[in-house]
Amino acid sequence: MAHGMLEETRRGQPLYLTTKEVAELLRVKERKVYDLAAAGEIPHRRITGKLLFPSAEILAWIEGGGETVPAERPAVLAGSHDPLLDWAVRESGSGLATLLNGSLDGLDCFVDGRAALAGLHVPEEAGWNVGTVAARGVRDSVLLAWAVRARGLILSEPMHGEVQCFSDLAGKRVVMRQPGAGAAALFKDLLSREGLTETDLIPSTELARTESDAAAAVAAGDADAALGIEAMARRFHLPFLPLVEERFDLLVDRRACFTDPVQTLLAFARGDALRHKAAAMGGYDLSETGTVRWLSP
Repeated sequence: MAHGMLEETRRGQPLYLTTKEVAELLRVKERKVYDLAAAGEIPHRRITGKLLFPSAEILAWIEGGGETVPAERPAVLAGSHDPLLDWAVRESGSGLATLLNGSLDGLDCFVDGRAALAGLHVPEEAGWNVGTVAARGVRDSVLLAWAVRARGLILSEPMHGEVQCFSDLAGKRVVMRQPGAGAAALFKDLLSREGLTETDLIPSTELARTESDAAAAVAAGDADAALGIEAMARRFHLPFLPLVEERFDLLVDRRACFTDPVQTLLAFARGDALRHKAAAMGGYDLSETGTVRWLSP
């Protein structure tokens, strides 16, 4: 684009451009702009689900020949809640802020540059997390193993012995998780395998957004069961019926790996304190913690 056209564009330009405006500026179809954003090849922000493009960054991107210089990510851990990870973030003194609203929400935050790390446990046909992350086309990132967790049904005392398999949940009061949570995706898969739907249950009206919220609802007598992790069943002294072993991984931006908050957390994860805590909580296998599960192109 000619320098004069860029100068003309700068005058009166709003702070953020829409997809249509960027398409007109680049003289391409809107679909191409969506593809560039999805691949992380053009500066953008996702606000309340809508794509917006900082005009100053777009113009710099154009003048730079279409090369994106990634903005520095905030020291935020997004994604799914893991009580051991939550403890480690605080105990290590990492200074990381947490924004925990489910695996897929965390992945969105990561893709949009709003988080340096994302905690994920997304079930897939051939495993956990890797295919989901690869499909989003993330760049300059690494997926690190955090823990393998025992997941199953956390039961109220009256349900101990009455619920002996997943299909026994029919007609029971069950805690539900928010859309986008890894536990919600797994629960849907388990329902399908047993030929059940949510209409066969009495679902909770209030969604549990963390592992502790799910277990607390059962402990308070608000539900008969919840799909949760063994560590939370132990914390609330509730019966636990194991179903699967799931992988909880950390998606980490490569540049953020070398920042003090992330380095502090990762160093703490290599120490004995984390293993002692995991053993006390129960339901954790840390034998692969810190190993690389996937590298972005």
